[in-house]
This record gives sequence, C-alpha cells and structure tokens, in this order.
Amino acid sequence: MNSPLAVIGGAGRVGGLVARRLAEEGARVRVVSRNPRHAPQRVPSGVEVFEADVREADTLRVALRGCAGVVFSVEPGTAESGPDSPESTMYDGVRNVLAAATAEGERPYFVLVSQIFVTRREHPMNAYGRLLDWRLRGEDAVRESGLPYTVVRPSWLTDEHFAGERVRLEQGDSGQGWVSRADVAEACVQALRSPTAENRTFELYNEPGAVSEDWTGRFARLAPDRVLTRAAY
Repeated sequence: MNSPLAVIGGAGRVGGLVARRLAEEGARVRVVSRNPRHAPQRVPSGVEVFEADVREADTLRVALRGCAGVVFSVEPGTAESGPDSPESTMYDGVRNVLAAATAEGERPYFVLVSQIFVTRREHPMNAYGRLLDWRLRGEDAVRESGLPYTVVRPSWLTDEHFAGERVRLEQGDSGQGWVSRADVAEACVQALRSPTAENRTFELYNEPGAVSEDWTGRFARLAPDRVLTRAAY
C-alpha cells in the first residue's frame, strides 16, 4: 500500500483542491482539518479525514504518522496574539506539524503554501498580527528542518484565470499579480512528485499566453535556496 500524503487545511479553498488533485491521481490522501465538517463539499470522497489543529501539537501525531508527504495550506488569522494570530498558525503551527510528521523518524516531503510580500515587512499587510513576519519565520522553520521541501508563494488568489492561463514562477519576492487557486494547488501536487522542485522557494503568477504542462522544466529553472537566516523579525 502506498504511503499517505497529508493535506493540512485540506477542507480549505486551496487545500481542498490539493486533496482532490492528489486523489484523482490515485494517491492515498489524508485531509487534516480542525473542522472538516465546516465545508464537506471541499473534501473529496475516498480520502481519510482527521480532525486536528496545527495549534495543538498533540492532535497531529496520529494524522501524520507514516506520511510520505505533507502539504501545509492553512488560513493564517490576523489577530495580534492568541490562537487566531499568524504567530500561532504560521509559525507555531508549522513547527508543530514538522515535529509530528517526523516524530517516528519519518522524512516526508514538505510543501508549504506561503504568500508573496513576506520579505517586504513594511507592506501594509504586516499590520495584521505581523502576518508577513510570521509567515517568513514559518518558511525558515521548514528550510531549517532538514526535510526535502518546496515553499510556494502565491500572489493574490482568485477562483478565475482573469490574469491569464499561463503560469509564471519567479524568485526574489519583488513582483505582484494574481494566480488562480487551481494553479496553486497544481503547483503543490507537482512539487510533491518532481525532484526539480526540491529545496526551492518561488512566487506564482498567472499571465496571458500559451499553457504549458512542463512543471519539471519550470522548477528546474529556479535556483535552489541557500540557507536563509533572519537576525530579527
């Protein structure tokens, strides 16, 4: 039996699309959500469903035991402090998932859905619970974990392709634009199975132009991450 792939936030708008695509490919999928009954239409049939909360480490171990891959796609919250703050979800939550996923010696592939602007701490979005700072710290926790990983930084999310249907990957966190949730989900799925995505961080945009399915080539053109450290956040 193939090892399971866990989608943290798999009942969410992006996570649900990731879970559905993985299930379509025949993967054994575990949807991990703090409230999977909130949006049952987003949870594909035939998957395993675990009720667990990234903010509560003890709830995660059973859900993540034996997983070959983990996709972390969680709404960050915007409170200044407490359980609905970005610190709790995007930093402590990421660390809790990393710890649970490796508790028995496993080394799953880890895909983190982050966002653009995380290195631009003066952006107005950072006023919401230091959202950008904590997202970046979560990214760094993944990079420093020693696991194989991909960090996906979507631009502004939409359900449509009004910016175009072609996917463009960038690095350096200097642009802005729009990307469909479906393309973000596809990037996560492709990162799990493409060696050329390993240890890379990139931004994701839609633009006009011909559609290409060559994700392996897209990933290969990206530079692998160096060890990134931040003296202060």
